[in-house]
Amino acid sequence: MRLLPRRPRSVRTRLVLISTVLATVAVLVSQAAGLAVMRSWLTGQIDHRLTQFRPPPPAAYGRPPHGPVPEDALPSDFRVFFYASDGRLRSHSLGSGTGRPRLPESASGPALERGRPVTVPDAGGGADWRVVADTGPDGRSVVVALPLDTVEGATSKLLWFSLAIGVVTAAGVGLLGSAAVRLGLRPLARMERTALRITGGESALTVADTDPRTETGRLGIAFNTMLGQVRAALHRKDASEQRLRRFMADAGHELRTPLTSIQGFAELLVEQPRLPAARRREAHELIARNAERMSRLVDDLFLLAKLGYAPVAHRETVDLLSLAADGVGAAVVAHPGREVRLAPLGGGDADGPGPALDVVEALGDAHQLSQVIGNLLANACRHTPSGARVEVRVGAVLTGPETGGTDRPGRSSATAALPAGVPACVVEVADDGPGLAADAARQVFERFYRGPAAAGEGVEPGSGLGLSIAATIAEAHGGRLELDTRPGYGCVFRLLLPRSVGPDPYCPA
Repeated sequence: MRLLPRRPRSVRTRLVLISTVLATVAVLVSQAAGLAVMRSWLTGQIDHRLTQFRPPPPAAYGRPPHGPVPEDALPSDFRVFFYASDGRLRSHSLGSGTGRPRLPESASGPALERGRPVTVPDAGGGADWRVVADTGPDGRSVVVALPLDTVEGATSKLLWFSLAIGVVTAAGVGLLGSAAVRLGLRPLARMERTALRITGGESALTVADTDPRTETGRLGIAFNTMLGQVRAALHRKDASEQRLRRFMADAGHELRTPLTSIQGFAELLVEQPRLPAARRREAHELIARNAERMSRLVDDLFLLAKLGYAPVAHRETVDLLSLAADGVGAAVVAHPGREVRLAPLGGGDADGPGPALDVVEALGDAHQLSQVIGNLLANACRHTPSGARVEVRVGAVLTGPETGGTDRPGRSSATAALPAGVPACVVEVADDGPGLAADAARQVFERFYRGPAAAGEGVEPGSGLGLSIAATIAEAHGGRLELDTRPGYGCVFRLLLPRSVGPDPYCPA
């Protein structure tokens, strides 16, 4: 026969059942203990009366002890039984009442211990007797007995009373306990309804019972914390999906422009094979230029994807001053006529007054850090007028609102702030151009964001990935790339890297 699975009981049902059983058991145990104590006390009272009783002399019986004894010789519930001189139990007794205890037939038989009360059954099956053996005035054995019918009657009534109390207690605890448990579990019921509403789509709800002094309150706090984390995860997921969609759309748009140009000029060359040599050379140059642009864009996208999931693979001691000098030299060649110079972080220049340039070393990938400096210089030269100066400063500081690494008004970054007071090596790329508004400054590190190029420069716009790549490389090195700017005061891009190489005068201990 297949057994059906037992239906699980609810928490409220289990609590009511447990409380009812415990209360009933407690009442019954206490009543049983009281019954035992009362029976013991009543029996002790009877034993006291038995041990204090002394049989009267034979003359007080009104008849010789060999003849029958009147039943009402003792005006009480005592019964006195005698053993004859030959040791046999006499059929007559002293005292009144019905029934008689089951005593030994001979004094030489199983004897009762003298002076010690014992319980014996009734000869006719009635209530038990409490008897004690003694020696009469004439030296013969005498048994004094008292019936236990009053004791058994009292204990029987108390037993039934205890059972009734137990039944009433069980019913009362069941009813009142159900109401009390329902009242106590009301916060859980509210929490359950809130959870059902949340699953129904009302995701902004929270649990109202958050008293840390109660179990349900602590559960509510944990539930709200869990809801907050789930909402944050969902928001991050939605934001990530939105960024991915925007990234794919921007990447497609950026790739479509050079691809359309390549396709157009290729079709021109195919459809018009007799183009003049100058026009054919121009078409080939435009195709090559757009192909190179696509190649750079694909390389930048690949680098971003690689930096997004892989740590810096190659770490070595890097001289940031040498990297900055190489970047300044490349910028001067790429932008002739532009004033680009190298200076210490504290002010002055390499040959003038102010702190002298010294070696500033950090731990990282030299190629990637060189790419960061190159991107910052290219960005400064592309988006500032030709007469604006660009200065690269190298040094070391303790992070703070004034020196960099932490957040403050007018400062933006794509990565989290560094702890204050941490030694860091710094490379700053500063210009005295027009600067950026607050809204534009918050977007410069976004992918495919392109600020306005310098007026009249005729410089081909970039892909909008340079600063995003630089910020990602800085974050991969455990550092930060940030921007201090405001309209009319130029821009200062600051690369901060954790100090991890021996002491130098620019990295205070």
